[in-house]
Amino acid sequence: MFESGLFGRKKSMMPSPDEALPGRPEPIPTADTHFINGRPLKGPYPEGMHKAYFAMGCFWGVERLFWGIEGVWVTVVGYAGGVTPNPTYQETVTGMTGHAETVLVVYDPSKVSYADLLVVFWEGHDPTQGMRQGNDVGTTYRSAIYTTDDEQLKHAEHSRRDYQKALRRSGFDRTITTEIEPARAFYFAEDYHQQYLAKNPNGYCGVKGTGVACAAGPASS
Repeated sequence: MFESGLFGRKKSMMPSPDEALPGRPEPIPTADTHFINGRPLKGPYPEGMHKAYFAMGCFWGVERLFWGIEGVWVTVVGYAGGVTPNPTYQETVTGMTGHAETVLVVYDPSKVSYADLLVVFWEGHDPTQGMRQGNDVGTTYRSAIYTTDDEQLKHAEHSRRDYQKALRRSGFDRTITTEIEPARAFYFAEDYHQQYLAKNPNGYCGVKGTGVACAAGPASS
């Protein structure tokens, strides 16, 4: 939903550590297993699996983009890139935790490459919108890639340059705002957010390319 006034401005500005909500020392409860494939959300993951973290707006639809990809072992929604420890959804949407709605993708690199996942990332949303994605407004909906090692960081930055050039060649002369940083803490979102669109097939998805229906209007996760 479009925001106006002071609250809207605060939601679209990153809080300083002094401003951020205090959070809590213990993780919030979440599901144990993936709703579709029954695999453990928090691991242990099989040997040889890699992790990738993507933020592309409302994480319901973003997770749906990734869970059906061949070679993806499990997907999880959560909060990353912020300040507040162990935040709740209600806290993140105020803009006062600094987190982005993020999807953890655990994948088998022998079956799907990180480069392949980056293609899904760039083509699955508009990375030029800053602190929003469509009608979903605020820091929590920003575009971001959180990398797990130097190799991922190099690939992510290279792909951003290439995608920016491709946008300009196509006549779409806007600057990519995607944040690319080494991954910090990832906090698992609440049970009802996990695999939301499998549980609610006609629910709001918020990103293009999911192949599922989106609810009418500017609702958000």
